[in-house]
Amino acid sequence: MSRILVLTGSPSSRSRTSALALHVADDLALEGHDVEVLHLRGLPAQALLHADTTDPAIAAAVRAVIAADAVVVATPIYKASLSGLLKVFLDLLPQAALGGKVVLPLATGGTVAHLLAIDYGLRPVLSSLGARHVVAGRFVLDTHIDHLTGGPVVVDEGSRECVARTVAGFRDALRLVDDDARALATA
Repeated sequence: MSRILVLTGSPSSRSRTSALALHVADDLALEGHDVEVLHLRGLPAQALLHADTTDPAIAAAVRAVIAADAVVVATPIYKASLSGLLKVFLDLLPQAALGGKVVLPLATGGTVAHLLAIDYGLRPVLSSLGARHVVAGRFVLDTHIDHLTGGPVVVDEGSRECVARTVAGFRDALRLVDDDARALATA
């Protein structure tokens, strides 16, 4: 099974984005993947803003990205783009940090007007970091996520089904990469 790192780019401690990311992480872990979640809001702000990759917490976060086989990147959409917190973190990664990895972008927002932020704001950044395959991402309206009651996280049935299909596509891409790696190892 794959080592998957889930990055949550919300600056809020009570975040719908983080709830969605944890929901996806739990789903992937149930399938047997080794899943680690990194809440970027927990990184030291000064070191992050100064791109201080010698800071132990920043260095550990960068190592986690590089060590992962796949990465889930979750962000709230603010002003039609990814969160500044996520962007600052992605900016300090080495140029090929996502090299050879399968990446799943997730986004949440208050209006469907932000729907294209994944493709126009996030996907180019992920591709520039060398991602092998950025799978079709998923945008979920804030109102379709329950991050407070402990019940189902994605409360809208249609959105829940869309998230499940998106995660299934991510798992399929992971299997293809694993199959390719096995084929190369035996060749």
